[in-house]
Amino acid sequence: MKEKLNKYAKLLINRCLSVSEGQPLLISAPIDAIEFVRIVTNVAITSGVRDIYYDFTDDELKYYELKYYNESELIESNFFNKKIYDEYAKKNAAFLILCANNTDLINDINEDKITYTSKISRSTRPIFNKKQLTYEVPWCIACVSTLPYAKKVLPNSKDPVNDLWNLIFKMTLIDTEDPIKSWNNKILNNTRLVKKLNELNIKTLKYKNSLGTDFKISFDNNIWCGSNTKSKDGKDLIVNMPTEEIFSSPNKFTANGIVYSSRPLIYNGTLIDKFWLKFDKGKVVDFDAVNGKEILKGILNIENGNYLGEVALVDKNSPIFKSNIIFYETLYDENASCHLALGGGFTECIKENNTTLNKSLIHIDFMIGTSDMNIDAITDNGIVTIMKNGEFVI
Repeated sequence: MKEKLNKYAKLLINRCLSVSEGQPLLISAPIDAIEFVRIVTNVAITSGVRDIYYDFTDDELKYYELKYYNESELIESNFFNKKIYDEYAKKNAAFLILCANNTDLINDINEDKITYTSKISRSTRPIFNKKQLTYEVPWCIACVSTLPYAKKVLPNSKDPVNDLWNLIFKMTLIDTEDPIKSWNNKILNNTRLVKKLNELNIKTLKYKNSLGTDFKISFDNNIWCGSNTKSKDGKDLIVNMPTEEIFSSPNKFTANGIVYSSRPLIYNGTLIDKFWLKFDKGKVVDFDAVNGKEILKGILNIENGNYLGEVALVDKNSPIFKSNIIFYETLYDENASCHLALGGGFTECIKENNTTLNKSLIHIDFMIGTSDMNIDAITDNGIVTIMKNGEFVI
């Protein structure tokens, strides 16, 4: 196990973040993941890092603050106020964000407080937000195994922490002889598919599946992107570990029709599930959810949170989809399924600045892909089927 944890740490530090000697590093992690953070720290220091800031989180302590603090007290909490990210962004640090959601803990917290703390987290780090979006700083999001999270993902396991670690190793190719080489090969295949989509010059995508999704959305001078991300200074990055998607940003005013969620959405530790969104001229005009409707309403009430900023395509042959496991973590669940994102779009996905790219403080992915999803593209040369029964056919 320790050897694999060390390989995982090296993949994150040396490949995903491409950390330079002397570059500062900020690590955000659940306190339960301290043993892995120690391994990451060893790898970082031996790679030349000398300035490391630890942004530890604890779901139970966070719960107490959410339950008892008022708004003015919450804005001063280190759990929600992230101004330290701007201090490290100014130093062009690398940012490693380790995730392990405990979705059952804050079910009795007022929905308005959860929405408010999300605004705090975004609004207190504007420099980081800008540099993250433009890849002026390297960043990577990855999952870790902790007992509360492992029990949620694998409720029937007798050894959930180790079993979840082994799943993470499988999804991140740590089980291969040389994970960095394996990811380089995977990215080459992803890049070939990205090239095909860009050559099609897609104007509109149309979606249909048996859940009831019947939806279309259009693009203006867009670019399809994938796993191969370049930082402003030319470094090769992998910002999501793992990653299976190919994505772009649409014309925010063109979404029409209805989409149904295919996997739960975890937002600030809360569950939104079995929901649908109806769009007209880009805007959400109606919605419902079996779980988390008020949380979803709060998201849609954030400025431009009711428009889309991302369209992402994921084949059902993704190892995460084939595992048949709900991970209750967007990083993994979005890489099992075609998805959309409410909120801000990506500047790297458009050829020039225009007024149709959505801008927002939030970017929230939600999954709509299924094993029977069909997607057709309207192009200059007619209609091309992109995905049939959940698989790429181009």
